[in-house]
Formats: sequence, structure tokens, C-alpha cells
Amino acid sequence: MEIDLSPKLAKKAYGGDGGAYYAWCPDELPMLRQGNIGAAKLALEKNGFALPRYSDSAKVAYVLQGSGVAGVVLPEKEEKVVAIKKGDAIALPFGVVTWWYNKEDTELVVLFLGDTKTGHKAGSFTDFYLTGSNGIFTGFTTEFASRAWNLEESVVKTLVESQTAKGIVKLDAGFKLPEPKSEHRNGLALNCEEAPLDVDIKDGGKVVVLNTKNLPLVGEVGFGADLVRIYGHSMCSPGFSCDSALQVTYIIRGSGRAQIVGVDGKRVLETTVKAGNLFIVPRFFVVSKIADADGLEWFSIVTTPDPIFTHMAGRTSVWKALSPEVLQASFKVSPEVEQQFRSKRTAEEIFFPPN
Repeated sequence: MEIDLSPKLAKKAYGGDGGAYYAWCPDELPMLRQGNIGAAKLALEKNGFALPRYSDSAKVAYVLQGSGVAGVVLPEKEEKVVAIKKGDAIALPFGVVTWWYNKEDTELVVLFLGDTKTGHKAGSFTDFYLTGSNGIFTGFTTEFASRAWNLEESVVKTLVESQTAKGIVKLDAGFKLPEPKSEHRNGLALNCEEAPLDVDIKDGGKVVVLNTKNLPLVGEVGFGADLVRIYGHSMCSPGFSCDSALQVTYIIRGSGRAQIVGVDGKRVLETTVKAGNLFIVPRFFVVSKIADADGLEWFSIVTTPDPIFTHMAGRTSVWKALSPEVLQASFKVSPEVEQQFRSKRTAEEIFFPPN
């Protein structure tokens, strides 16, 4: 049975005055379920507060828009409060508790991509809330909660029943949450828009790779990520992950064309991608993109912490490693044609500017 690889937009799962939570559904994007990948977005309005929660899946959070504050509690660790802004990536290992807050006029939007192999539902995140109408302790009797917290039952009822919202609330304008500490960012967050570039091709594109070297927590999460920008009409070289990793891509801005080729040289996807789209490249399938005039920017996770890619064009491609005789025999062409093919691309490019 063929799997639908076409890009999809997220759908609203819940929300209110403080903001909303959106998710991609594995019924609409089957590769989520097959690849055990989850994808969601949190959008907070001014004074929006996402209640403390933990998830059944490890994730990478990426700030798509705005600025705000995030609280992160790693298992058996103290709370870390970090200032976050557009371009920030935060690795969230399994079992971490987080909260999110936006005190600015601009909407704060955070993308979550992660691995659901430990999850209750393949292809979907399940969040467990500490408070709110669906908080964990709403399911315990007052007696159990009272003994657990060593409090009078009347106090427990106040704690458990006062917050009637689900997941996201809007705080009063004067409410004060903990101030972020700059030292809390160390090893926890990396701004991909300010980090040293791993690839920078003049008039072609730029890449920042998120891995265990620049964000050690990626090792605990179990997958890597990258931020890629290509300029107007530039091309991202056809390539594939050679360590059996899935590529999960969210289009941040711009638009362009994408093609994916799979088994037996069959093109399994040819489509236009645009901001807000999510699409997945299966293991070993080859993908390439060409930006429209306004360029193309995307954030991807690859389901291994230190991914390795093989490119099918440019000086570093596999073609340049193969001997001339092998290419002549494989293509069934003359030495002259093989030489023309070999010399056409001389730069070490994975992005090709327009001719």
C-alpha cells in the first residue's frame, strides 16, 4: 500500500484566550505513525501561560516566532527558567516537565518534533498535566492527595479544583512569574540563528546542525536537528540519510518545490511546499528542494543524534568518489560525456544557486 507523503498543516487541538495547541494527526499524515514521530505547535497570546506538563515522548522544541520564558525541570533536578526567542532550540528528554509563558504583544509560537516510540499512541504526543481541569491529581481521591501532600483535605480541594482551564490559561497582566537566568541556558538551549554555520554557500544557502557537540542534551533526546535556509531559486542537492534515519521537515517561511524519489527510481512525491507545512522523508529515500523567488527556510529533525548524509550532486557527492570507468559503464556513456558530467559541478556545494 502506498503511503501519502504530501505536506500537511496542523489542526487545533484545544485552546482559549491564552493561546492554542495544534497537532498533526497520524490519520492525515500516515508517516507519523509509521515512523513513530510526533509533531505539534504551541501558540501563546500575550500573558498566555501553558500549564506545567510532561510528555510520553522526547522532543526538540524550536521557537518559530516571538519571545518568552520557558521553565524546564529535568528528572530529579531543579527548575531552570530560560528566556527564549525566535531561533531557539531546546532539547527535551523523556520525562522532563515544562511550562511556557508569553508576556509580549507578539504571539509566541513553539514547534515540537519528537520520537513517539515510548508514547501511548504512535505518531502522537500525549501530555500529562500537573494542574488544570485534566490535571493528574483530579483523578485521585482527596484522601490520596491529602496523604501524598500532607495537607488538610480542604486545602487539597482548593489546590485541585481552583484551576478549571485545560492546558493553557491567560494570566493577569500584573502577574509575576520567575525571571529567567542566563546561566540556565547553558547546555539547555541553542539559538540556531546565531550559532556558527555548518554550511554557508554564497547565494545558495546556510545550515546550522543541532547535535551532541553544540547541545549535549540531544544525545538524551536521541535525534539531531538542523535549520536550513536557501535563497531565491536555489536548489538543495538531492540526498539521503545513510544511517537509516527519517527526515521530518517543517517549513518555517517561503515556498518552493520538493521531490522525493524512492524504491525502483519511483518519484513518490512532487509538490509545492509552503510555510506551515510538515512532511516526512522515509528512510533512504532521496529528497531535493528548489526555492521560489522568496527563498525557503525549514527546521528538521533526523531520527539519530549525529546524522550522516550522502549527497547526489556537487563536489562532495558520491559521483565524485566513483572512478571514471565505473561511471562510464554505469551510465553507458563515452569518456567525453563522463568528463563533462564530472567537471560540471566543481564547488563543494550542497546548495546550488540559480545559474
